[in-house]
Amino acid sequence: MIRRALIALAGVALPFASYGIAVRRVADRVFEARRRGADEEALGPALDALGGEVVRIRSRDGLRLSGRWLPATAPDDGSWRPDPRDAIVILHGWSGSVAPDLVAFGPFLRRTAGVLGLDFRGHGDSDAGPTTFGLHEVDDVGGALAWLGERGIRRVALFGTSMGGIVALASVAVLGDGSLTGADAERDAPAAPRPAPRPAIVGVVAESVPAELPTAVAGRLPRRLPAAVRRRVAGRVFATAATRLGGDPRATEPIRVAPLIAPVPVLLISGEADDLVPVDDGRRLAAALGPAVDRWVVPGAAHSRAHDADPGAYEARVGAFLRRAFDAAAGGPGDAGILAAARPKSPNRGVPVADEPVHGG
Repeated sequence: MIRRALIALAGVALPFASYGIAVRRVADRVFEARRRGADEEALGPALDALGGEVVRIRSRDGLRLSGRWLPATAPDDGSWRPDPRDAIVILHGWSGSVAPDLVAFGPFLRRTAGVLGLDFRGHGDSDAGPTTFGLHEVDDVGGALAWLGERGIRRVALFGTSMGGIVALASVAVLGDGSLTGADAERDAPAAPRPAPRPAIVGVVAESVPAELPTAVAGRLPRRLPAAVRRRVAGRVFATAATRLGGDPRATEPIRVAPLIAPVPVLLISGEADDLVPVDDGRRLAAALGPAVDRWVVPGAAHSRAHDADPGAYEARVGAFLRRAFDAAAGGPGDAGILAAARPKSPNRGVPVADEPVHGG
């Protein structure tokens, strides 16, 4: 964990040289995340029970990424008929592979659509690469969208917790939602094989997402340090990132890209007991996202643990949101309502409820 790497910051009155060394050490740990979490070795049987297919995907900048594809399974009660042209991409948090999220969320998400769990660069079995909190991970998402498009997927929802939620929002802003044609397309170009259409991003579920990137790092520093010191150290970590990463990750942090997300609907989930991302961060981010956001504050939920706090409410709320998003996209311009009339409407259709401090749909 970052906390162990930050023990050098235990003293408040650090000499300037020691302060600089400590910042570099924190940056080393932040931008070079562990490939797997300590508890992942025990997940083998659970992953085998999920089934699916281990896949290899190319990022937009050429890295080889690892993932697992889970075909959709229709719910037993007949309340929803998955469309083979819909898919959900799970984007994991800082450090470790997507395996824990696949085990936790895959079983209920695949009752709405096929699920692709993606290992970011430098994580799991994907090629090496620094962790950039969205700056370069959007190329991983772009590669995943291209892979899905080649398999006939036309509509995609992004589901991410913590860093995965940061990347999900950045991906909509950087890659676009897919509603616009390429500006450089030539009408009179010679006929040639064209790549499959890229799926449209039709919705985002983002949990435990900070408004600014330094917030998540500051929350992991030793609490005996004053809050102002923790914020300053975290800010310096990202301020020095540009030369190291080829760009500043703060350029695509959530509060900066929020105005570019509309009209893609967003379900923004905050944990009331989150000690890394304060609830107020969710409130500020929701305000920046505008009317397309559905904000949900989950009582008693720690960082990225809203599902653990109340699995039934979580699965109902997230499932209803995703089905509304897919339904709306299937009936929108350019898709001619494909299958929209053929399948049952999702439950809990209606106007999103803003800033609810309680469980429920």
